[in-house]
Amino acid sequence: MKQLRLSGSGGQGLITAGIILAEAAIAEGKEAVQSQSYGPEARGGASKAEVIIDDKFIYHPKVVNPGVVLAMTQQAVDKYSADLAEGGLLIIDTDLVPNPPQGKKIISVPITKLSTEKLGRELFANIIALGLLVKITGVVSLDTIKAAVANRVPPHTVDKNMEALLIGYQAI
Repeated sequence: MKQLRLSGSGGQGLITAGIILAEAAIAEGKEAVQSQSYGPEARGGASKAEVIIDDKFIYHPKVVNPGVVLAMTQQAVDKYSADLAEGGLLIIDTDLVPNPPQGKKIISVPITKLSTEKLGRELFANIIALGLLVKITGVVSLDTIKAAVANRVPPHTVDKNMEALLIGYQAI
C-alpha cells in the first residue's frame, strides 16, 4: 500500500494533482482513495491532498503514516511532515522550503522555479510536482499519468501541462 500526501498552500493546485494521481491509479486497475483538506482561506492557507493506492481493497481511507510527503511550502513541511513513515521520503520545493527538517530523507527540487523559468508561470508547478512524484515512486506509469492529466485539465492547457509533467518527470 502506498500512502502519499501532497501539501502546500491553497491555490497551488495540489488537490487537483492528488485527484489526477488517484484517477491514474484507478485507470491502471488499482484501488485508490483520495481525500483533501484546506484552511478557510481561498488562497494561501495550508492545504493537503492524500492518496492511498493499493492492489487490494482499501478499508481505511485516511493516510496515517505517509511513505511520501510532497511539501511545496515551509508551512506545509511544518504542518504535514511530522507523521512521515520511518524511512519515508520528503520531497520539497527548494526555494519555498528554506528550513527543511533534519533527520529525514529529502529530495529537494526547485519545482516552482522550474515552472516559472521553463513555462513562464507558476501555474504549472503542481503538474511538475506530479511528474516528479510519479518518477520517484513509480506508483503509476508515465503513459497513465499523461492520460489522467489530459482528461482533467482544461483542453487549451493540455500541451503546457504535458510539458510540465515531463519537466517534473525528468527533474531527477
